[in-house]
Amino acid sequence: MFITRKGEPLEVPGQQPKVGDKAASFSLKDLEDETYTLVDFNNGKPTILSVIPDINTRVCALQAKRFNQEASQLDDINFVTISNNTKEDQANWCGQEGVDMILLHDPENTFGKDYNLYMPEADHFARSIFVLDQDGTITYEEIVPEMSDEPNYQKALDAAKALA
Repeated sequence: MFITRKGEPLEVPGQQPKVGDKAASFSLKDLEDETYTLVDFNNGKPTILSVIPDINTRVCALQAKRFNQEASQLDDINFVTISNNTKEDQANWCGQEGVDMILLHDPENTFGKDYNLYMPEADHFARSIFVLDQDGTITYEEIVPEMSDEPNYQKALDAAKALA
């Protein structure tokens, strides 16, 4: 598949996850070096996986802040943001923005490659959202066709709320 970055095409190689697929397992660390796996979110709640290309860009910051705001108001949904930034990049950004949410870093791109969201040409992930049910099955997905556009937050939230 291809997406664009300011109109320029970027390849997102492989077959991306789709509705009905079981989400692939992952093992990533948060800012406190606590390891999270997909199983950690199979806690009777739906999960929103918010995947961003680079925490230090405007649209990624908007996406992370929006889901951070929603997470503070909705206890019956797990919210997770994932980028391939380093722990230091994420920690610096969170400190400046006052964000307190589960933010997982993947500088080795293991998640990005397992989910076929890593774009080698850009060295970032495709902006995407996955809503998982309580068993880890994908019930909603959006891979944003233009990297500099925001995702449809309301559709993802509605999909997760319908499962809660």
